[in-house]
Amino acid sequence: MRQIVVQGQARTRGDNVSVGISTQVAGAKLGLELEMPVAARDDGRSRAVTHYFETLALLKRARGQTVELVHIGDVPVGVTGPLGESGLDNGFNLLETAFAPVAGGPGGLARLDAAVREELADVETALAADGAAVLNAAEHPDCTLDDVWYREMRVPRPIYRELEGYRGWLHRAGIDAKAQNGPCTSVPIGQAARALNVSLALAPALMALYANSPLQGGRDTGAKENRMRLWDRMFRHARFAGDHYLQQLPERPFRDLGDHFRWMFGPQTASRALSWNPADDYKSAVSVYLDGNPALGQFLRAPRWRGRRGDTGEHVDLVPRGEHFVYSQFAHFLDARWRYRLERVPALDALLAAWAQPGGIETLFDACGCDGYIEARAFGAVFPDAQMQAEAGPQACATAVMGASALQLGLLRNLAEAEALVREWGWLTLRRLRTPALCHALDDAQVRALCQDVLAVASGGLDAADQHWLAYPRYVLDVGSTAADAMLRLWRGSPREVFYRQRMLQLPA
Repeated sequence: MRQIVVQGQARTRGDNVSVGISTQVAGAKLGLELEMPVAARDDGRSRAVTHYFETLALLKRARGQTVELVHIGDVPVGVTGPLGESGLDNGFNLLETAFAPVAGGPGGLARLDAAVREELADVETALAADGAAVLNAAEHPDCTLDDVWYREMRVPRPIYRELEGYRGWLHRAGIDAKAQNGPCTSVPIGQAARALNVSLALAPALMALYANSPLQGGRDTGAKENRMRLWDRMFRHARFAGDHYLQQLPERPFRDLGDHFRWMFGPQTASRALSWNPADDYKSAVSVYLDGNPALGQFLRAPRWRGRRGDTGEHVDLVPRGEHFVYSQFAHFLDARWRYRLERVPALDALLAAWAQPGGIETLFDACGCDGYIEARAFGAVFPDAQMQAEAGPQACATAVMGASALQLGLLRNLAEAEALVREWGWLTLRRLRTPALCHALDDAQVRALCQDVLAVASGGLDAADQHWLAYPRYVLDVGSTAADAMLRLWRGSPREVFYRQRMLQLPA
């Protein structure tokens, strides 16, 4: 076992977030995007929510919270309130709550956990009124992917018309409620590329520890985390080869953020449709499809570009702006992303000049008031249920959700040691371990050894008071059995009604 150095808990006066943690330290703010598969209470089948959002809003208002229903047209698709937005991912059978970030520092994980517990209790109650429940799975184990189901389940967001209809993605491959636990951990702009590199390189360990999707369409897939095979399948026959390219880890780490964006927006890629109104959110924007499908980098260096509006079909000239660069930050599908907001979007000429300089993006974005974070994508969704209560006990159940946030926070707070771990294993070796990790998880000796090292480094980045948040991943590693293994045991040994009853969300007392 490697000897792990615990990083100092530095504080800087004048830039504190409310609890005395410097914004120059990873984890000044902690957020979470939590996806939850929906299953019918009576037979466990995947199903759409019906009156869920109206019921959820009533529950929150009864506690005195100010909330609003979110609609697409006349269809309710979310509830916004003080905890964040309780909404949907790609389908009406897959919930997603985007939690508002909480202050990090001492007690930060506990603050986020309190929000998660309150939300899960509300979700459980609101779904029960719908005759449904959250299923402890990172993919519904027995759900069709056919086109009829896809059309019935898909949330009517404009962006999906582009992805399926224009770019040729096999978007229906994800309509069986593939669910992730997505910690969002703030990082200083000067550490952003380093934090992203570490998160990408060590992702095989994270997906192994949180593997929970061994079944698809009622069959054993041969992969403990089948969810993570989605991107290759979705993009393999896409219209643009660059879309498949952007879900494959590069052969070396990113030197800085400029290098990262050259990979993401370079000539081997085709820009996604861009927003006609610069302030629009990418999932709901009026999009412009660029003639000739240039890379974003090519578009940004042109005075204007001819394109077609996605809503009206009208031909327009789109003038490049710095906002188009910011808007396109979601374009890749690796196992982690660096996401950010700017207080002030720079002028395009300043942005392009900075992009051409080593470290230039970091310097410019810092001056523009950058608020950035690592969005994890490797962790499968894992929830406490009756089976986990019986097999793993109360500590593992109480930390099953939050263990992912603790792992990510510990790694990013212990960044130098995490980087040393990446160097010790080797970038290309870690790149090759992704397939064994998603297929075999802890059954692969090399993956299990990596998990031991990653857990040790993450533990070294957490204060003594936060060590207990690692109880679930520690349990998984100690017994060598993931949530996917538990699912397979129950699937093979029990009637289906018992399986689904045992795997539905059961919150600890």
